[in-house]
Amino acid sequence: MKKPIAIKVNNLSKTFVIPHEKITSLRSAAITVFKKKGYEEFEALDDVSFEIKKGEFFGIIGRNGSGKSTLLKILAGIYTPDQGSVRVDGLISPFLELGIGFNPELSGRDNIYLNATVLGMSEKEVDEKFDEIVHFSELGRFIDQKLKNYSSGMRVRLAFSVSIHANREILLMDEVLAVGDNNFQSKCLEEFRKYKSMGRTVVLVTHDINVVRRYCDRAMLLRQGKIVSIGDVNKVTDQYVFDNMSDEEKRLLEEEKYRVKKEAEEKARREREDKIKLAKAKKEQLALEKKKIEEEKKAKAEKERNRFVEITKVEFLGKEGRDKKVFETGEKVSIKIKYKVIKPYKELNFGVGLHAVSGGQIFGYNTQMDDIEVQDNKTELTLAFDSLPLLEGEYFVNIACWGAVEQSHYDFKPNYATLKFFAKGRKGKYRGFVDIPHKWLDS
Repeated sequence: MKKPIAIKVNNLSKTFVIPHEKITSLRSAAITVFKKKGYEEFEALDDVSFEIKKGEFFGIIGRNGSGKSTLLKILAGIYTPDQGSVRVDGLISPFLELGIGFNPELSGRDNIYLNATVLGMSEKEVDEKFDEIVHFSELGRFIDQKLKNYSSGMRVRLAFSVSIHANREILLMDEVLAVGDNNFQSKCLEEFRKYKSMGRTVVLVTHDINVVRRYCDRAMLLRQGKIVSIGDVNKVTDQYVFDNMSDEEKRLLEEEKYRVKKEAEEKARREREDKIKLAKAKKEQLALEKKKIEEEKKAKAEKERNRFVEITKVEFLGKEGRDKKVFETGEKVSIKIKYKVIKPYKELNFGVGLHAVSGGQIFGYNTQMDDIEVQDNKTELTLAFDSLPLLEGEYFVNIACWGAVEQSHYDFKPNYATLKFFAKGRKGKYRGFVDIPHKWLDS
């Protein structure tokens, strides 16, 4: 929902006539008639148009003589524009030049009533808010002294206090923060925030760009009576700072901008290259993954074609005849292989390999090498050792079955199980893997 407009300015222009010399007599006036034009025109505002929404904190900045104060006085109704129009929706409380609406010969008390009346407050309203006005201004001890004895800071505090207590919808503030200490400036800004939170409008003319950046919703930069920039506070204040730089400072700034721009372009170029490299790497990775998947599918299909027999279970039986994984050196060990036939085969071979976990193959036996023919109608086969003289350690078992050649695996179970062997007595001190029967002879 669009906010309603508090102030609308259209094509506003204002020109002042500045005489070149002061006319002090009738004779001077008569002589001046026959001279060239004895004055010049100063265009304070030139075709200015803008809008301020209700509830907006609007900052106006610019060098001295740029038209800021003239604009505020036209908004306040003090000046009449030469052309253009101003539409204000709401009562205005202006804080302009020190002295407007005040009498230096009157006391602070009397000036509160005088200025409040100028702002449209009734005597009853002033009576009700008098203590608040004095308290905010912090001038209680001096309120009955003449205004001409006040310092400029004291006058600002009094004028500002009256302005904010006038309870108007629109505040016009001209350099209110230029005079006074930091505490008073903080109080002013806090009041501005309160005003804004109540949906009221604040228009602030200032040279303090930090205040504009911190508090204003939008800003406007004037230069020689024209609007140079309006909108985002950072953009407007940056332009103002640039306008106030020396040629050397501007040159250095442009060089810095150019450097930053080039760095940004270089960074963007590197990022583009990195993206291209990353996309290429991803494409290559996807291709590798696709190839791997295809190879796995192919291998799986090949395996399925060669899947004539499946090893279903392998038991390691000790001297007790039960399945176990821990044996004593020299114990009777049987490796029982259970399998099922998937589809008819021409030839079937089984192999068992035993390896030390620490490294090294202990043995590798298979039915093909031992000329054992596996019967077609069987589903179990056992490799038996009357004594397996393995020394203390851990060993893992590989089980495989294949057809006519060893490479045509029907099934393969690598690292199927880990067996532990332990030795009693002095045999536990032997090195190596196998306890080979031996004896020492004294010749």
